[in-house]
Amino acid sequence: MTTIVKTEELTIGSTVFSNKGYIPSNYTCEGDNINPSITVENIPSGTKSLALIVDDPDAADGVFNHWIIWNIHPMEMIIENTAPGTQGKNSFGKINYQGPCPPEGKDHRYFFKVYALDILLDLKKGSDKKTLEKAMQEHILAKGEIIGMYKKSKHKNL
Repeated sequence: MTTIVKTEELTIGSTVFSNKGYIPSNYTCEGDNINPSITVENIPSGTKSLALIVDDPDAADGVFNHWIIWNIHPMEMIIENTAPGTQGKNSFGKINYQGPCPPEGKDHRYFFKVYALDILLDLKKGSDKKTLEKAMQEHILAKGEIIGMYKKSKHKNL
């Protein structure tokens, strides 16, 4: 079952969580820490690439970036546990997906924001979110998002 939310022009969904629903622990620091599948519909003609930013605006020190990836071939699904484009540096200082990992007992929102672009971006692997956003600025054909929630469990099953 795919749950879909329409935001602006792209329709973004996930096969593992609904909009404002809880992200399964498999996709977090308490599980396998792999990216969930994300569906992308209504990709406009002329789209040359997709970009995806996953961030947490509820972090204590401001917005925390969990995944930054661009130059994704336009596709209807970003498959779980894949990196189908060029990855940037997240707030952990790593160049990969790092799942939700909020302080114990606190609900956090995770925004999976997808952008349809009219170009392939000429950015170096490891570029940060600010650099990506600046490069995309004049090239966004459509965008959309899905929000996932996560709350770290008090007692992790081992």
